[in-house]
Amino acid sequence: MSDGSNGRKILFLITSLDYAGAEMQTVQLASGLRRRGWNVKIVSMTRPVALEDEVAGAGIELHSLEMSKGVPDPRAIAKLKRLIESFRPDVVHSHMVHANLLARVTRLFAPVPAMISTAHTANEGGKLRMLLYRLTDPLCELTTSVSREGVDRYIRQKASPKHKIVLMPNGISLKGFGRNPSEGGRLRAELGIGDAFVWLAVGRFVEAKDYPNLIRAWAQVLRVNAGGVLLIVGDGGEREATMRLADSIGVGAQVRFLGIRRDIPRLMGACDAFVLSSRYEGMPMVLLEASASGLPIVATDVGGNREVVRDGISGFLSGPGDPDLLARKMLSMMVLKPEERAEMGERGRQFAMAHYEMDAIVSKWESLYGKYGQHGKQVRYGKRARPEDRLVAEEGR
Repeated sequence: MSDGSNGRKILFLITSLDYAGAEMQTVQLASGLRRRGWNVKIVSMTRPVALEDEVAGAGIELHSLEMSKGVPDPRAIAKLKRLIESFRPDVVHSHMVHANLLARVTRLFAPVPAMISTAHTANEGGKLRMLLYRLTDPLCELTTSVSREGVDRYIRQKASPKHKIVLMPNGISLKGFGRNPSEGGRLRAELGIGDAFVWLAVGRFVEAKDYPNLIRAWAQVLRVNAGGVLLIVGDGGEREATMRLADSIGVGAQVRFLGIRRDIPRLMGACDAFVLSSRYEGMPMVLLEASASGLPIVATDVGGNREVVRDGISGFLSGPGDPDLLARKMLSMMVLKPEERAEMGERGRQFAMAHYEMDAIVSKWESLYGKYGQHGKQVRYGKRARPEDRLVAEEGR
């Protein structure tokens, strides 16, 4: 593949590459831009543990700053500076809090025409991180958040001024998602779940996903409807504790911990409904994937969840950290007639197609890059950046 027919260059900086929503969204965006002729590089602060094949397959160059997780390393500034000076991108687009802060600080030493920071959750940390965002805000043109709640929270906490933060939702390629009864039947046979009502949950075993909430809700569901099965896809530090919890409250036999799977569309096509029990979120990719698959959804009302799941229309919303309410919402879904659930799922799919289709989201990003990037703008690579080397955010000025 060539270096990019349109001559535009973009460097993505991300905290890590793993099987998680923010990382997968970044790779999908980068791949979409590459297909449109952009010259794209991705830089991961830590050594990638996933998605390397997808990046290589898209013809994107991948670099790592080789940082250790949770260990600050000032040498990363020098490494990133060298990459920027060598590549000379029109835009540096960073994702997640650590990458956002690193990119901004590095800009003091490596000027770029434009820098955009994206927050992938409404809760990226406490007062210190919000203060650091506020102090480094002059070093970027724009901050974006994947949910309206995230935008509002950052403004309230003064992490970003109102005129320099905008909503930019996640996107999804709908290709490959959908219902296939025959394929779904084969997968059910493989898993030995037959005609049971099957719930699916997908996500890392981390505090934000609040799997204990789901397991406790599932125990209550089974007291009313004992024939269901819960499939959980993912891995992470809290997986073993979650498995022990399921066993200790007597539901282990009806929870299948499937680990990391590469066939999420196939799994979604075989299930009856999707559930998300998170304590906080941005805009979860799994909700977009479940919607694209035509699955009705029960999700906690946090972050951008309500922007995807319309309560009573494409699913049901529950309060966070409330297993009693979550169980009631799941049971409400289970008592619906199959055709009613199918209608819910189809409404969710149509909504996702209209609002979150990936090609349309890539076009929105290109518009933003064009507004702030000013392809061809001269900057003094290799020298300390001056204020006049940086564009000033236009919105509200």
